[in-house]
Amino acid sequence: MPHVITQACCADASCVHACPVNCIHPTPDEPDFATAEMLYIDPVSCVDCGACVGACPVGAIMPHTALAPEQQDFLGINEALTGTGRPARPQARVPTLVRLGPTRTTLRVAVVGAGPAALYAADELLRQPGVEVTVFDRLPVPHGLARYGVAPDHTSTRAVADLFTAIEDQPGFTYRLGVHVGEDVTAEELAAHHHAVVYATGAGTDRPLDIPGADLPGSTSATQVVGWYNDHPDHADAHVPLDHERAVIVGNGNVALDVARILATDPERLADTSIARHALEALRGSRVREVVVLGRRGPEHAAFTLPELVGLAARDDIELLIDAPGGIDPAAATTRQGRLTMEHLVRIADRPPHDAPEDAPRRRIILRFRTAPLEVTGSSRAEGLRVARTELATGADGRVHAVPCPDSAETIAAGLVLGSVGYRGVEVPGVPFDPETSTIPHRGGRVLDGGGGSELPGLYVVGWIKRGPRGFIGSNKTCARETVNALLADANEGRLPTPGPAARFEELLRSRRPAPATV
Repeated sequence: MPHVITQACCADASCVHACPVNCIHPTPDEPDFATAEMLYIDPVSCVDCGACVGACPVGAIMPHTALAPEQQDFLGINEALTGTGRPARPQARVPTLVRLGPTRTTLRVAVVGAGPAALYAADELLRQPGVEVTVFDRLPVPHGLARYGVAPDHTSTRAVADLFTAIEDQPGFTYRLGVHVGEDVTAEELAAHHHAVVYATGAGTDRPLDIPGADLPGSTSATQVVGWYNDHPDHADAHVPLDHERAVIVGNGNVALDVARILATDPERLADTSIARHALEALRGSRVREVVVLGRRGPEHAAFTLPELVGLAARDDIELLIDAPGGIDPAAATTRQGRLTMEHLVRIADRPPHDAPEDAPRRRIILRFRTAPLEVTGSSRAEGLRVARTELATGADGRVHAVPCPDSAETIAAGLVLGSVGYRGVEVPGVPFDPETSTIPHRGGRVLDGGGGSELPGLYVVGWIKRGPRGFIGSNKTCARETVNALLADANEGRLPTPGPAARFEELLRSRRPAPATV
């Protein structure tokens, strides 16, 4: 096999379009692209040209001869994912970018948010002549979850910042950082001074752990801990107690595994990463030696991805254990990648214990399935988590739910309890918002009003605040293309509002924020 995709894959699909022989799958026009955890390279079709290596924004592709020992599993994964008999195409189809027609004035677009979705949208817009894009963000540093949400030891994923730098260097691109839309300037003021406004505010907060005791000190969210060790301004001062030998994380997505891995890693292994200095010093004094990661359902419903599991299982300094009452049945998975994940879990569960000296036992992570949280226990702080085993039952709504079995309740002693049950978007004052989905209502990227569902001229949405917190960093490229096409089509048809003078907005902004950062 000439080239292999590894766990750093972000489903960006740049490699797909660079490949001259269409050997990278699934492509964006194939039905399983939207749900694939990673792409793969067909070893029979690959001609070893290396075009995909340069196209990958996170360095996820390499020759099979260059794989590190901990990456060898990806040889088997790529081989297992091939052989589907996919029809050969010259390359994947992507939506054609609408061309902006001749204009008498520069098209001024404001983008609210500075994460991957925002920058992909800016990139698509700046491909047109006569377009200026100003990106606003309330934080002093751009790149959103690509900066503050990626674990510090995932250095290859953080390399996507190089792509963002190339976007930022284009003529017509400007940052206004440290400007909070909805407070420093209103949504109405922003719209009044731009032809269009694209909201790309993401899903920056977490869904709460809705059980008794969740508000006790020591019970918080994995999102807050991620922000703490990534030096997010909102979470840099968070209190993360590490004075107990055990921590418990409720939820088993990639964020949960990231946090578990950081808590279980020898701090000196993190010293040369981008981890916040205050977090590194706290981890150096940590007593945590075991992290339990809970999933309400069985292994077939695990929320983490196969690449994340493979990376964690390859760590020789962390003991990874599986607690799956009822067993692990690969046939219960509904996708090929799901079956591969289950097969890896079986192999991990069957591994013999690793010998370690008694005076230096390995830290460990336990993936515990079919377990539901009932209550955070403790008087003045979190001292444990009361849990119960679960079984699946069909509710009155016809949906299958994981139902706790009360007679199986037990308490897991822990000094730190973290909820990791998903992200949600936050409302921007003056912009329509659906509290049920925590998204901005839209039709093809055009923002809809909150009443009759009519389109609001000049307002658009992209990214997680558009479609909910799902997909990878690169998934925002297709999303951005749809939204930008809608904006450009409206511009060509004369449907965009006529804005006030740019100089007047600059005066307004300086009166509210005398020195907004531009980078």
